[in-house]
Amino acid sequence: MRAPTLAALAAAGLLTLGTLSACSGDDSSSGEDAPTAQEVLAEAKTTLDETSGVQVTLSTNDLPEGVEGLLSADGVGVPDPAAFDGVIRVRFAGFEPEVPVIAVDGVVHAQVPLTTGWSQIDPAEYGAPDPAALMAADGGFSSLLTSTEELEQGEQVRGGTDNRDVLTTYTGTVAEEVAATIIPSAEGDFAASYAVSDDGEVRSIELTGNFYGDAGSMTYTVDFDGYGTAPDISAPE
Repeated sequence: MRAPTLAALAAAGLLTLGTLSACSGDDSSSGEDAPTAQEVLAEAKTTLDETSGVQVTLSTNDLPEGVEGLLSADGVGVPDPAAFDGVIRVRFAGFEPEVPVIAVDGVVHAQVPLTTGWSQIDPAEYGAPDPAALMAADGGFSSLLTSTEELEQGEQVRGGTDNRDVLTTYTGTVAEEVAATIIPSAEGDFAASYAVSDDGEVRSIELTGNFYGDAGSMTYTVDFDGYGTAPDISAPE
């Protein structure tokens, strides 16, 4: 039998490469479409709602002088049943005390300054929300994620410990009735920004708008870390 020529071997090799390239192209075209911004935030809501616990830090540097309201909160939150154990700082009657708070079973307990032990309080009297309610699946932080309109995907940024995580940002608009579940005196539409990790964890929320009547626009930032913690939060004795 006559041996194949070098030209024939080369032609066969090119034909094989072309076939493999075509197959490879077909495989890539059959991949699933990337999730939409709405789908990403819906997954992030589920992740936050279903975690056993998460570290939460809320803060603002924009509360105008003379306006009473919430300055910061730092603690551990549990979505189900909704609970919170941490410290909040409010501006009230000219003071800005840091107040230990345990919110559980629909009751907010606080170590009120100039008193001893724990007292039951109504946080609305201090311009603050019930911190446990902020962790609830219905009306809490996670509800912002699926109530945002005009949602758009933004840039990727670095975050987390030593900036090791890649987070994708999303922006949109939150209506007054939704923002009011976070700060009851909120008025008008709010600009919202979210940063979500590749594994579906919302790591930060920013809300900008008019939270306190005539005080003007300001921003609250909420950071989430330590998903999966399992705190034991109970009412103080």
